[in-house]
Amino acid sequence: MSTLHLALTSANDLVAALPMNGIPDPTAARPPGMESIDTVLNWGKWVALIICVGALIAAGALMAFNSRRGEGGEHVGRIASALFGVCIIGGAGTMIGFLAT
Repeated sequence: MSTLHLALTSANDLVAALPMNGIPDPTAARPPGMESIDTVLNWGKWVALIICVGALIAAGALMAFNSRRGEGGEHVGRIASALFGVCIIGGAGTMIGFLAT
């Protein structure tokens, strides 16, 4: 048995032997004054989504104009990055909520 394994097993046994009835379990309470911060974050999210949708429209238009010259495939990276941005922005609240709990 390795020394690391022995140390981790001993630490686990020590933690298991500690009394757990004195550890407080606070409820999640929102600090006062958070409504204005939520409003700013919601506005920021919607502005970012509008910018991403505008970027998708612009990349699609550039792809359509440049497809005549055979350069339409160059804008696929722009479309992919805009879609990735939309996914990150749309899922940010869910990701933070998951990490906070």
